[in-house]
Amino acid sequence: MHPVLSRLGLAAELPGAASHGDLSTTGPLVASTNPTTGEALAQVRLASREDYETVVTRAQEAFARWRLVPAPKRGEIVRAMGDALRRHKDDLGDLVTLEVGKLRSEGHGEVQEAIDMADFAVGLSRQLAGQTFHSERPQHRMYEQWHPLGVVGVITAFNFPHAVWAWNAMLALVCGDAVIWKPSLKAPLTALATHRICDAVLTEAGHPGVLGLVIGADDEVGRALVDDRRVPLISATGSCRMGRAVGAAVAGRLGRSLLELGGNNAVIVHSDADLELALRAVAFGAMGTSGQRCTTTRRLLVHEDVADTFLPRLERVYRSAKVGDPLADGTLVGPLIDEDAVRGFEHAVAQARAQGAELVAGGSRVDGPGHFVQPTLLRAAPDLPMVREETFAPILYVSTYRDLGEAIAWQNSVDQGLSSAIFTESFRASQRFLSHAGSDCGIANVNIGTSGAEIGGAFGGEKDTGGGREAGSDAWKAYMRRQTCTLNWGDDLPLAQGVVFDVGEG
Repeated sequence: MHPVLSRLGLAAELPGAASHGDLSTTGPLVASTNPTTGEALAQVRLASREDYETVVTRAQEAFARWRLVPAPKRGEIVRAMGDALRRHKDDLGDLVTLEVGKLRSEGHGEVQEAIDMADFAVGLSRQLAGQTFHSERPQHRMYEQWHPLGVVGVITAFNFPHAVWAWNAMLALVCGDAVIWKPSLKAPLTALATHRICDAVLTEAGHPGVLGLVIGADDEVGRALVDDRRVPLISATGSCRMGRAVGAAVAGRLGRSLLELGGNNAVIVHSDADLELALRAVAFGAMGTSGQRCTTTRRLLVHEDVADTFLPRLERVYRSAKVGDPLADGTLVGPLIDEDAVRGFEHAVAQARAQGAELVAGGSRVDGPGHFVQPTLLRAAPDLPMVREETFAPILYVSTYRDLGEAIAWQNSVDQGLSSAIFTESFRASQRFLSHAGSDCGIANVNIGTSGAEIGGAFGGEKDTGGGREAGSDAWKAYMRRQTCTLNWGDDLPLAQGVVFDVGEG
């Protein structure tokens, strides 16, 4: 067993459900595999429908108590959770790298993101404020207040196996909710380690069961969670296809869904761009996490005036980028998550070339153990069918443009609307990009890339990206219910809008 797993208290075989201590799950065993080597790290016995029922019942019971804890006190416990994550940051970060293949700095950065989210939530715990209003009726006052929503279900994808849970859980906890987590079957060990660390803090503080974990098949526990009327909010991160299914199911029971789905993100390099800045941003945005982020840069629109200068430099970066062990110094591109992802990469490259794209760099898998591919650069028309599809791999489609309006229209032409960026020194060009007629994405950046959002700003996108917002601004409202209160402190009963309803003396 890898020493990181031992230090985090993980065994060779682990149960796939937990709610204040592990449950003895009864489902089949699945292996968590290191995508760098193809070797199994450990096995997890999946949760059954009965295990799910145990977790959700405990979460309901815990919520009934947790919601009565004052929000600032809940914040103090979340602060302790952040401190616990700090103590385990190195091991958790390495585990992320071992299990999903992120560069070591990215794995550690993901844990730092969860720590930052805890800090953000602590401050928020004293700011869950409602508005007050003037009433049209004499001796009346009106105000809004916010109450905990209930048990929140969080479904996460493999590519952010730690931080996305924290985006949701830290906010939900200070809002007074209980949380049930269903992680990806491709990253169960990170979920188990994270759950144990944070659940131990809550249990020590006298609140066992507030956090629940179910690791199981979609048709066994995933569907149960999505369909469960006891879970008023489902926050789901994943593909657009998955989001449509989850959104429809939750809407069918009149529940709430918070969806963070795919992205087909573009960078515009304008004629007056700082090319050095743009080069670094495009390289990280397109190759970082091996192209397996929802904010990955997948399309590059370069002005004709700078294309002959910029694109050869980008090609050299692609040809020289080190592909290999993500724990090793100097590596820029780690593995894809599994063999299915490699086949998806190969299919996308073949289809793009068949449709007329020109291969500039990369295009092949890397021989040897693990699931490695070459970072790939393709010259393609912006309306090519494959350019409009999101492939979770380090593939970048490059097009040129003459008019900025044309480039913005091409950027907005895809189904997703997550992240976007322009590189320009022009105030007018940047403001056009940010205007009502500019980027249609939930994230619009100037002189930084599409990837690498920080805590504080609400994260999410439009169109097929799902419309959800997490991790900043007023995203906390998704985890609470609003209540409007009107108080009459007089001895008369005037009705709104001047309505008269006189029943006499009775």
